[in-house]
Amino acid sequence: MGIELELHSGRPARKGASRTTLLRGSYQHGEALARALSRLDRHGSGKLAWVDPYGDTLFNEQEAQVAGEEAATLAKGCDDEQQRAALVDLAELLEACAATPGSYLWVMGD
Repeated sequence: MGIELELHSGRPARKGASRTTLLRGSYQHGEALARALSRLDRHGSGKLAWVDPYGDTLFNEQEAQVAGEEAATLAKGCDDEQQRAALVDLAELLEACAATPGSYLWVMGD
């Protein structure tokens, strides 16, 4: 199980056409990111709790702003180096999404 991240300039298409909107991706922290996010209460009020480790989750720029703050807070409190690196990367991509009008962060679980 792992999670990959892609920042897109617009809503990504499910099939190969999504490459035309791809701005940046993160593929190296898959398993560590999945472990870090698995600690969240799925019934909680946070935006990161939306992430489905077995499916896809999209954050628009407004949702990314809130989720980015959550990811940064989780990273500060994380004592596992791999998970912290994954959360920092997630927080940076969420911040970039929040700062890019019309963008989406595609969180792809498998």
